[in-house]
Amino acid sequence: MAELETDYLVIGAGAVGMAFTDTLLDEDPDCHITIVDKHAKPGGHWNDAYSFVTLHQPSSTYGVNSMELCTNRVDTHGHNEGMYPLAKHAEILAYYEQLMNERFLPSGRVTYLPLSEYHEGHTVKGILSGETRQVNVRRKLVDGTYFQTSVPSTHKPAFEIADGTPFTIPGELPSLWKDADNLPEHFVILGAGKTAMDTAVWLLEAGVAADRIGWVRPRDSWMFNRKFLQPAEHHLDRLVDFQRRQMRAAAASESGDEMFAKLGEEGLMLRIDPQTKPEMFHFAVISEGEIEMLRRISQVYRQGRVTRIEPGKMHFASESVDVPARTMFIDCTASAVPFDARNNHRPFFDGDTITLQLAQAPFVPYSASLAAFLEANFDTDDEKNALTPPAPLTDTPSTYPAAFLSNLRSTGLLSQNEKTNAFNARSRLHPTGPAVAKMMAEGSPKLAAIADIGQVVKESMPGIMALGMKAFAEHNAAAPRETSVTKNQAQG
Repeated sequence: MAELETDYLVIGAGAVGMAFTDTLLDEDPDCHITIVDKHAKPGGHWNDAYSFVTLHQPSSTYGVNSMELCTNRVDTHGHNEGMYPLAKHAEILAYYEQLMNERFLPSGRVTYLPLSEYHEGHTVKGILSGETRQVNVRRKLVDGTYFQTSVPSTHKPAFEIADGTPFTIPGELPSLWKDADNLPEHFVILGAGKTAMDTAVWLLEAGVAADRIGWVRPRDSWMFNRKFLQPAEHHLDRLVDFQRRQMRAAAASESGDEMFAKLGEEGLMLRIDPQTKPEMFHFAVISEGEIEMLRRISQVYRQGRVTRIEPGKMHFASESVDVPARTMFIDCTASAVPFDARNNHRPFFDGDTITLQLAQAPFVPYSASLAAFLEANFDTDDEKNALTPPAPLTDTPSTYPAAFLSNLRSTGLLSQNEKTNAFNARSRLHPTGPAVAKMMAEGSPKLAAIADIGQVVKESMPGIMALGMKAFAEHNAAAPRETSVTKNQAQG
């Protein structure tokens, strides 16, 4: 059995593993890092995503600290017009491949093992070669698979599909032109999350009439309004106002639902159907233009989750519904982050293992980068874990105040520590740190936008604490028992 030597063995070459590795290379210039991933190229689940996917938040704080993802410009057309760019699928994959080939590998301090899977005992098996290697890990194993990201192309539907049923996934839609003489007459989207929304927008922009689209949407979702989440360098006032209004809404509410309703009235939160109370929140970000498009689809099925589909018919738990002939069903039911992963928290730092989770929700790359900084600059697990209590990635309006409170606590912890405060001031992945630091150095008048934020925090915190603790209780009551992470799962 061949042997390898490394300081850190990172499982996953996706957004998490790449952000961690990038920061560790800078913060610990003497370490060696080995990255193992099942995919043939870096980028993790982005390799499996549908071709028309984009980031749903501006690209300014996604990727890694050392390299910008998108040029700093404003989109001039489409539903993101007037806002800063959202990296597209091809751009994201090219970004990570460039990062690996032009920064990581040339450093001489990174070994990359694609098409490989990790097994217990620090062994790595080549998927195609079958070769097994033993890795001597001098320092720590870094688990970048905590989020267990699922996409339609790797997801197994939880419903039955009768033989002969026209069925597809979003990634196959752009290839429909290849069979132009046998196109579907009707489409039914299965799923209510961001993938389903992306698919609906794609169909409409491709010229499919809204009355030819049905949508199984048992639950509606609240979403952040993208115009309030533009890069801090250009719109610090909007970001701070967004935070200020969230704090005031939380402090004045008895529940997360009430908080979201207040934010919805102010336009900070968006929903597709104004007459339907959203029961879901997955931190999605959307534009007002996309919402207008989605509202054109009027055939919405709310009978619950589909249990079986067949030509011309779909079945729910207690009802069956006829659909037009030659209907193609599109599966958008994959859960980006399974509920089990959202709630099986463990310490970031635990002896010889680092589990990359969320320090602040939903900032995945930033949290991984922060973990690398802490690993290189603090001595004990106790010190590091005190600065990174895992944040809950909640999934309903009623539990969101728990994540909101957790983020405020994290901001306080990190800003009060000299090292982490300095890191945030230079971290490209931090939503406001570099912009505020630059404005302070220049004495910018834009800083007036945050002059009252301390007072707002002081006035709002008692109400935020009460609401957040109530949400934590609900969130924890729904959480499954902790289980160990399966190391040979899909990585990235």
